[in-house]
Amino acid sequence: MNFNKAIIAGRLTNDPDRRSLPSGDPVTSFSMATNRYYTTQGQKKEDVEFHNVVMFGKMAEIAAQYLKKGSIALIEGR
Repeated sequence: MNFNKAIIAGRLTNDPDRRSLPSGDPVTSFSMATNRYYTTQGQKKEDVEFHNVVMFGKMAEIAAQYLKKGSIALIEGR
């Protein structure tokens, strides 16, 4: 059995880029940053990871309409 699921909660690092496929279906892409804070040897540290997100169809339209750079978003997908 295989399992493919991703859940990302973070902030958008740029405004969503909305475009259309040759078939006319909408596509929206943007990047997100997620932070992780931890302490090691008494020092407080932070790691940042960047994620590229691509959405299709109705969700692409909604993301392009409501999200902007700096928005906090919870993305669930595969």
